[in-house]
Amino acid sequence: MTAATLSVSRNSQMRAEAIAGYAFAMPALFLILILLILPIIVVFMISLTDYQLGALTWSWVGLANYAEMMADKAFLRSLANTFIYVAIVVPGSVGFALIIAILVQERTKSKAIYQTIFFLPVTTTLIAMSVVWHFLLNPSLGPVTSLARALGFGDFDVFGDPDLVLVGLAVIGIWQLVGFNMILFLAGLTAIPRDLYDAADIDGADGVWDRFARVTWPMLGPTTLFVVVTSTITAFRVFDTVAVITRGNPMGRSDVLLFTLYKVGFQDFNIGPASAMTIAFLVFVLVVALAQAFLIDRRTHY
Repeated sequence: MTAATLSVSRNSQMRAEAIAGYAFAMPALFLILILLILPIIVVFMISLTDYQLGALTWSWVGLANYAEMMADKAFLRSLANTFIYVAIVVPGSVGFALIIAILVQERTKSKAIYQTIFFLPVTTTLIAMSVVWHFLLNPSLGPVTSLARALGFGDFDVFGDPDLVLVGLAVIGIWQLVGFNMILFLAGLTAIPRDLYDAADIDGADGVWDRFARVTWPMLGPTTLFVVVTSTITAFRVFDTVAVITRGNPMGRSDVLLFTLYKVGFQDFNIGPASAMTIAFLVFVLVVALAQAFLIDRRTHY
């Protein structure tokens, strides 16, 4: 067999493999286009109109909805509240999850029990648990506030105080995210070769902090990147606790992006402006997630 024949045969095999690969990928690509890309395109097109839910007529308004949105004080307030919420939830959920994962990893017999206990919040319905949290922190009947009063901290209303409401909602968000992040960190800790710790001991890194700083933390880089990005996306999607507990009160201090979008679209029936807020929300989440991935990835050891 000549070299030319071998080359033709190899090219034919590569072409057949490429066609087979495209054939296997097409169903997934088709579903992504239909279920993800197409709805986003439709929402963007609606955002350029003055369409109201149930209306039979509508007209194009171009970027007017976006201009009104950026001049709307309620939208800007909800945007600021959302970023404050994210700034509390992401470090809290990632930091606590890492600490708990390291402590649970050191357990032997009771490891599975602790994993189950901390993962339970992930399996619960957040709407139902929001009702429970609302009762726990109720200023009159809640056991948490009653205990704080008994310890001499005085009366306080977490969800009624403009300065505390976002912190209270963020605590619920951290509580709900810690278990899932802990499982991810446990997987990352399990994947770290034990030989690295032995080598660190030989080099003199025999303290707990030295082992963490020189081995554990650098090797958890890829896991930390994934946890931070997913936690950020989840935090931006806060809606359930606001809708059940505060509904944006007091004085709009707990109004967040998704709840504002819900009010504009499904209470005022202004689907055009709500669609513009949806596109803005997607852009904000995408930009923040990409910025985090870029910044953390530069310091990640693979």
